[in-house]
Amino acid sequence: MGTKVLIAEDDENMLACLEFLMQHDGYQVLTARDGNETLELVRQHQPQLLILNIIMPIKSGFEVCQEVRNQSATPEYQPKILMLTAKNRETDIAKGLALGANAYMTKPFGIAELSQQVRALLGAVA
Repeated sequence: MGTKVLIAEDDENMLACLEFLMQHDGYQVLTARDGNETLELVRQHQPQLLILNIIMPIKSGFEVCQEVRNQSATPEYQPKILMLTAKNRETDIAKGLALGANAYMTKPFGIAELSQQVRALLGAVA
């Protein structure tokens, strides 16, 4: 059905923008508004890419990233993880990457920059 991208974002406006952008770029989009919903969708749909906000209800993007990396020990399923957040301190960036994120972008971000990063992570243009 196409490349699946899961967007985990609790801000409705940001979620709608990201969903539109990813659909426009040709991806099949799933959305989650908290950490638990994100983990459930990962288990059910195995998206190729997760776009994670860090500050979310129930479980943070950091916790989600760590759980996904701990749970997906099989070589068949290793999703790419892009942290997309307002947390821009060096310690936050280092923590995200240490927990297993493949890339880290801060808000505000450029649309072209995000599209380029997603394509780079997925290794192909959808």
